[in-house]
Amino acid sequence: MTRAIDIAERKILTGTTAERPASGSNGQQYYNTSTGRLELYNTIGGWKNADETGLQFSIQYLIAAGGGGGGGATRGGGGGAGGLLTGNSTIIKDTVYNIVVGSGGSSGAYSTSANDPALRGSQGNSSSFNSLTSIGGGPGDGGDSQPGGGAGGSGGGSWYPAKAGGAGTTGQGYAGGNSGSSSPYGSGGGGAGGPGGNFDSGSGGFGGVGLQSSITGTSTYYCGGGSSSDYLANSNFSGGLGGGGIGKNASGTTVGVSPMNGTANTGGGGGASGNGGSGIVILRVLTSLYSGTTTGSPTVTTDGDYTVLQYTSSGSYTA
Repeated sequence: MTRAIDIAERKILTGTTAERPASGSNGQQYYNTSTGRLELYNTIGGWKNADETGLQFSIQYLIAAGGGGGGGATRGGGGGAGGLLTGNSTIIKDTVYNIVVGSGGSSGAYSTSANDPALRGSQGNSSSFNSLTSIGGGPGDGGDSQPGGGAGGSGGGSWYPAKAGGAGTTGQGYAGGNSGSSSPYGSGGGGAGGPGGNFDSGSGGFGGVGLQSSITGTSTYYCGGGSSSDYLANSNFSGGLGGGGIGKNASGTTVGVSPMNGTANTGGGGGASGNGGSGIVILRVLTSLYSGTTTGSPTVTTDGDYTVLQYTSSGSYTA
């Protein structure tokens, strides 16, 4: 008959192989008196020896790429947010998983010429974990002669006259907004949760909203798009929730306290004249399955029965 014993202050069932439950919950432990070994249960592979190479289990992830840079000066579309991937992935015990955290793209440079290619922002850099890659945010358009917002995880916003925003990547983010044809206003960069704002009758584009996740134990927005510039000096357009920056207006300033740059470690797109925010990779694993072996100095916290690792620079996790 199985019974509960207290090992290292944790209740663990103990008994023979025959007495072992047919199934358990993920991470449940069982001391097998028939073999003298500690076992772990996972729905992928059933009961396995805790030290067995090849033990498979599920890990939750969030992968945010770097946001795109906004277009330069007062002629800028907002940068697109970095692509966002969330879900669960199967990993194998004793396997090393490399993690890449992408940096944000740079803003377009200031120029007095509306046709200067340097006005265009640059694309954000991709982030990855376990063969999963989120694409860097698209750059914001930067001048009259530019081809429109750049494609990316979410697309960059465009600048006058009448150009389409950059395309987003399916399952990662939305397109940038479309610019107008009659007034010098741009459009916002796309976000993970919605498209960038279009030019609309004399107003510029807001950044697309990001998506919320509670992977850390706290609900947080990630990957909001950056807003366009306002060619007039009387207002600014808000960046998307999730770290999106706001664009400079004609006076070279921003109204309010929001930054031009996308927020670091959110994948937010840069507002016009702002850099994209760097990405982040977050892993959430049952503490009973957490190996404690990492590189890259992630921030490690706990949330209930789970250990949470937040990588703000590239590194690795050994399962």
